[in-house]
Amino acid sequence: MDKSQAPSQELEILEEQVEAMFRLIQQLKEENTSLRNQQVALHQERSHLMEKNEVAKSRVEGIISRLKSLESNE
Repeated sequence: MDKSQAPSQELEILEEQVEAMFRLIQQLKEENTSLRNQQVALHQERSHLMEKNEVAKSRVEGIISRLKSLESNE
C-alpha cells in the first residue's frame, strides 16, 4: 500500500465507524423511548392496582364492621 492510499483507507474506516456509531445512537434512542413508554404504562398500572386495593380494603373493612355489629347484637 502506498502513502496516497493510506489516508483514503483511513477515511473509509473512520466513515464506517461514524456510521456504526450513528446506527447505535439511533438504536439506543429507540430503546430509550420504548423503555420510557413502558415506565409510564407500569406507573399507570400500579396506580390502578393501588386504587383497586383501596376499594377492596374498604369493602373488607365494611364487612368486618357489619360482622362485629351483628356479633354484638346477638
